[in-house]
Amino acid sequence: MEKKEPWARVSVVGVLGVLLLSHAAYSTIQYRSLLKITDEQFSGPPINVVMELIAGLVLCMWAALTVPGKFLSILPHSDENRVVALPTNLDFMIFNHRGKAFPLSIDAK
Repeated sequence: MEKKEPWARVSVVGVLGVLLLSHAAYSTIQYRSLLKITDEQFSGPPINVVMELIAGLVLCMWAALTVPGKFLSILPHSDENRVVALPTNLDFMIFNHRGKAFPLSIDAK
């Protein structure tokens, strides 16, 4: 049996959450059109649609929060933030830009 990648499982859960949210929206629209036919007032979606919305929201939130991966340090002196090599494509480095119009040192009083 093949071992699945973790992102594949997360994407399946995310797609399932989106499908649940879409079905809940479709069910609400269908319920409102039924109420229009019977001339009743819309007070809110049925409880099964609300539960479907909550389940879809939880699945989508879980998928969105686990996709980015591990968090990196934001401390300026962390070893993870060191630049080890320059980019290999130096064509996009621009040294002639509008920043040269600003003075190099600012006198703070």
